[in-house]
Amino acid sequence: MKERKTYFVDVIVPVPIDNVFTYRVPFELNEYIMKGVRVVVPFGKAKYQTGIITAIHEEVPSYNTKYIEAVLDEAPIINGNQWKLWSWISNYYLAPIGDVMNAALPSNFKLGSETKIVLHPEYDANVDLLTDREYQVFEAVEIRGELDLKEISEILGIKTIQPIIKSLIDKRVVISTEELKQKYTPKTQLFVTLSEEFTSEDKIEALIQDLESSKQKKGQLEALLVYLQLGFKEGKSLPVLKTELVEKGASLSSVNTLEKHLVFKTQRLQISRIDEVEEADSEFKTLSEDQEVALQEIRDSFKEKDVTLLHGVTGSGKTEVYVELIREQLEQGKQVLYLLPEIALTTQLIQRLRKYFGANVGVYHSRFNQNERIEIWNALLGNDQSKFQIILGARSAVFLPFTNLGLIIVDEEHEPSFKQYDPSPRYNGRDVSVVLGVIHKAKVLLGSATPALETYYNALEGKYGLVELKKRYGNVLLPEIFTADLQEERKRKTMQSMFSSFLIEKMREALDNDEQIILFQNRRGYNPIWMCEVCNWNPNCVNCDVSLTYHKHQNILKCHYCSYLTKPVGACPACKSNRLKMIGFGTEKIEDELSIIIPGVRIQRLDLDTTRSKFSYETILNDFKDKKIDVLVGTQMVTKGLDFDNVTLVGVLDADMMLKRPDFRAFERSYQLMSQVAGRAGRKSKRGTVVIQTYNPTHWIIEHVIAHDYEGMYKNEIIERKNYHYPPFYKIISLTLKHRDANKLDVIAADLAHLLREVFGERVLGPEFPVVKRIQNSYLKVVRIKIEKEASNQKVKSLIKTKIDEFYSHTYNKSARLVIDVDPI
Repeated sequence: MKERKTYFVDVIVPVPIDNVFTYRVPFELNEYIMKGVRVVVPFGKAKYQTGIITAIHEEVPSYNTKYIEAVLDEAPIINGNQWKLWSWISNYYLAPIGDVMNAALPSNFKLGSETKIVLHPEYDANVDLLTDREYQVFEAVEIRGELDLKEISEILGIKTIQPIIKSLIDKRVVISTEELKQKYTPKTQLFVTLSEEFTSEDKIEALIQDLESSKQKKGQLEALLVYLQLGFKEGKSLPVLKTELVEKGASLSSVNTLEKHLVFKTQRLQISRIDEVEEADSEFKTLSEDQEVALQEIRDSFKEKDVTLLHGVTGSGKTEVYVELIREQLEQGKQVLYLLPEIALTTQLIQRLRKYFGANVGVYHSRFNQNERIEIWNALLGNDQSKFQIILGARSAVFLPFTNLGLIIVDEEHEPSFKQYDPSPRYNGRDVSVVLGVIHKAKVLLGSATPALETYYNALEGKYGLVELKKRYGNVLLPEIFTADLQEERKRKTMQSMFSSFLIEKMREALDNDEQIILFQNRRGYNPIWMCEVCNWNPNCVNCDVSLTYHKHQNILKCHYCSYLTKPVGACPACKSNRLKMIGFGTEKIEDELSIIIPGVRIQRLDLDTTRSKFSYETILNDFKDKKIDVLVGTQMVTKGLDFDNVTLVGVLDADMMLKRPDFRAFERSYQLMSQVAGRAGRKSKRGTVVIQTYNPTHWIIEHVIAHDYEGMYKNEIIERKNYHYPPFYKIISLTLKHRDANKLDVIAADLAHLLREVFGERVLGPEFPVVKRIQNSYLKVVRIKIEKEASNQKVKSLIKTKIDEFYSHTYNKSARLVIDVDPI
């Protein structure tokens, strides 16, 4: 118990400010304060925030401090290792510590004055467990529909209401609107129980005798007996899935009749995705000779290196090697973090890992609602750490409160999806994983068939270990890759819409053999550009300097930067001509046109438009696996780690679009995307076929893709990177200024560039407009700094912070917003 001393605490709050804030602790709260617990603190004028204590001390600040209002937790919700990671992310990525806290914590852990509270969608209105004040809040929210914390404070007549709201959230009475914004859609299913009248054994016996006495009730008797076998245990009626009753022999009409006669009671219950786990039921696969060699090489590498790259061709069986390494860690009582770049990949992998490890596998990503995420968080933080020894997740899983982490696996480590673009902190999940491994003294395994150039460079230079798997599992041949020359086909007039005759021929062959196809086009929507043939007018976004993309199924023109929507026009508003033509094509048009060219083919898209809901990935991929879909058309989602036995043909519809991107990584990305999507073909027995449509079939990147020659691509690219001062030889820091006035922005950006050149000289490039110079009514200008790899990170970041402070000391510059991106990709 802490003495009656005057304590002060340093608190971080979830606002975009670099500093921690010092508050005084009331004597009565002395014994409750600990590092890592949440406290309610006054912040600004008549506002309150939920912050986290990072330090406790007796040092009196030079200014008058406010008091903390309440302590929300009996034990810390973050541990020391998490605080180390947060601090590193804040310093390295030049991100305010409040932004890091915002990114790291599930939103239900953060209750501020602006937080809106609504009733939980699944609350059953059982108010017996509520205190008087909780009931007051419940009643007010039920009547008003939505309340913020200030309004609740006025209703209760007290200032500090966060503890009451926390209790209501824990009891699943209310929910924050932040959670609703994530499209909270609980998974529910119909369950059957016995009505209360028939729960005694005597009543059940009498009911059975009554049903046996009538031949017309034979089906009802069978349905009742099936239920009793499944759901009547030790004198208790337990919920049984309605679909399971039917699967076990009960007819649906009999179940409905028993429900109508009040024998059965049907209710819709929420299924927790976390709890819906079967026991591990699969034997571990026997590794091939190549996999065994790779596994031993990884073990040996880990003796000397903390980070190892597993460079294995597509289909080489990297996942089975991961499984063996995970098993070794679990036998030692260690935790494993398995990171994937896309939520889409977790769908297949969850099923594979749970066959081996059952309920040990926990899943954590943004499509899960807050309650599910907090359940994982609390399980890792508490004593029941054995519940989720393996965490499978997207990049945000690096923020979880691990206490005994032994291994981090970053699969498809080259993927740009590991990079957080917006909002701050703009971290890279792969690079943060390496730091997380250092903090926990855990080993890190990076896996990819097409590693990022920086990663492969680090491996060749000896910073990382390097293990290679050059053969596919079962000695299946790598796919045979052909090019379709679009220039030649257009000359011969053999194109059908965006499909070459060669690709159509290969598709017909695959479909005739009852095989499946993946078509890749890295652009969603129907048409990227509408244009008037007379005056060249095209519809642009009112907020951004980009053309609107046409989405046919919704019949809208949409901006992919700010989501502005408008209806298509029938005539050109500039010259009144009705000669409007569509240029280019996206996944939606491919789906539409292919159904005309090959009638009867079953097509499904996998892109951002078709995968917005929580279980949409799983539904589409399961349908494809079950051969309910013949052709899967997708953006880069289809290039990443998907494993389907029956896919024998892959089509890359527009290779030139990728190769012509104005980006120093364009060739590397093009190679990775084409190689990865090619790797989806022929993964089991039959050799796969890939068709790349291009106007430039002799492009050196395409030739390396055809030859499956990653090393050749790397050797060419690394020379260019060195000559032109790009990663891995130089580090890039991008500073983007945003302002609604283009003229003011010019002056402000020039001032920032001038200040930076005072310390960095010619290393500063710009300011210049990016490719899209206006987004959401703000003009953008970019200043880039290229820093030698050998330079001190700490010194460089310190100098940048100093110059930014000097920049904002000029009053004129304060109207501009500055976005800092360290290691942009």
